[in-house]
Amino acid sequence: MKNMLSSKDWLSREERKKLLQKNDWRALYEVLFTWTLIIASFALVINFPNPLSYIVAWLVIGGRQLACSIIMHDTGHFALFKSKRLNNFIGKWLGAYPVLSDLSAYRPYHNRHHVHTGTDDDPDLLLTTGYPARMLSMCRKFFRDLSGLTGIKSQIAFTMMQLGILKYNLGKKVEWVDASDRTLKSIFYKGLTNLSGPIIANLLIFTALWSIGHPWLYLLWIIPLFTSFQLFLRIRSMAEHSMVIQSGDPHTNTRTTYANPLERLFFAPHYVNYHAEHHLMMGVPPYNLPKMHRILLQKGFYERGILEKGYWSLIQKAVV
Repeated sequence: MKNMLSSKDWLSREERKKLLQKNDWRALYEVLFTWTLIIASFALVINFPNPLSYIVAWLVIGGRQLACSIIMHDTGHFALFKSKRLNNFIGKWLGAYPVLSDLSAYRPYHNRHHVHTGTDDDPDLLLTTGYPARMLSMCRKFFRDLSGLTGIKSQIAFTMMQLGILKYNLGKKVEWVDASDRTLKSIFYKGLTNLSGPIIANLLIFTALWSIGHPWLYLLWIIPLFTSFQLFLRIRSMAEHSMVIQSGDPHTNTRTTYANPLERLFFAPHYVNYHAEHHLMMGVPPYNLPKMHRILLQKGFYERGILEKGYWSLIQKAVV
């Protein structure tokens, strides 16, 4: 089922052309901002080792790991840099690989989400169902995220996907691949090949920390990856497509959520909160989405479209 409207219904040809223009310097700033905050979090703990600095670093790094996944998302659309080669390189080595993800598998999977958003064929549909939830149920979900249970489950599934045992799916759907004609050696080789990027990227992070005399700080990368990152990822997913009318209409199946500076730090990096705009024209660079939002707002898009005033109000709506 295709969308019931397109960007042409709301934007002129000239507006679309300007919004689609990429700026490599602006894209580089977005990437450097995320990694500067990651480095600053490590520096904070090194220079001020106390419980408060650890908590701040745990939260900030978890938020920046979400930002890395958004870099993977944006480069998956070739929407960050002008060059496809640069999108692929940055998307892999400064986006997907550090957070144990795979841009090459993610790109075609995510494009299916855009084609079938809000329909039964949407591969991400299971990610956003089940809300609103009762307080006890929501507390259980958050506990699983912050305790590492969600992260462990996700990484086991990802490893099995890379081994070719499960079909690639980020939406909780489990589909086994028939491996009866494959040897254990071929399965291992496929997995090693597919996982080489994430392994190398994380070895580089560990080596960098070891070279400055603090190899133990790698725990401050891994622990958020399995805890705070999972919580922030859940809240981001809730904001985008939960508690909406499941249909092929971008007015009703995707939400844009305003974000204050703290919310941008944790839940909405790289303007991912302008999600209705992204779904209306997915090739628009993230740094142009606020401008696109202002245009659509003036033209009345949100007389039908879904606009939320903030992430806290969204979380409140997700609990009954």
